[in-house]
Amino acid sequence: MVFVISLTRTFVLAAVSAIALTFLEPVGAEVFTAGGYSFSDELGNFRITAISGTGTSTDPVVLHEEIVGTGPAILVIRRITPKDIVPDRHFTENWRALTLIKLVRNNTRRIWVGFDLELQEVLDKPSIYSDGLSFNQIGAQPPDVASDDFAGNVRLFEPYDRVRFRNGHVNPEATVLIKVHITDPTPEATFYLLQDPQILYASLR
Repeated sequence: MVFVISLTRTFVLAAVSAIALTFLEPVGAEVFTAGGYSFSDELGNFRITAISGTGTSTDPVVLHEEIVGTGPAILVIRRITPKDIVPDRHFTENWRALTLIKLVRNNTRRIWVGFDLELQEVLDKPSIYSDGLSFNQIGAQPPDVASDDFAGNVRLFEPYDRVRFRNGHVNPEATVLIKVHITDPTPEATFYLLQDPQILYASLR
């Protein structure tokens, strides 16, 4: 009887461990590095296929992606170089601005009539003004935010930091170019870029 109970307990622990590993290490997650950052598709609904560049205004990070689902796709961005924190200001001496060009392929079989991007320092919580993370909110210039398939964009500040691209469309299997400039003079090592295509109608036949 003791042997049976021990064996059962072993199987239960093994099953729990397997479930935990499934959540901690998403199957098929891709991590790419460029410009002092890593970029991951670990939260699902899209796939990173390639990356290049150093993240400067003259040599942007160019990130190739495929979005496959209709819900938001969240890109996880992590710094891979240490940052020196100024103790009395909670800012950094060598924070990096990031110029990012996203080449996003529409693999959803739905037409996109808009595309929202939202920065989050804490997952699923709006990025408030005081956290420092923004689409270059203070010094933004028109070239900082652009798209080849969407003629216009609207910046929505407070209580979140969001850019809404509009006045255009992206057909299924087509690729849209979106450019943004991200600034974040805070010590947080990880932040998130929520990507939310706006759908015209349910599906194509």
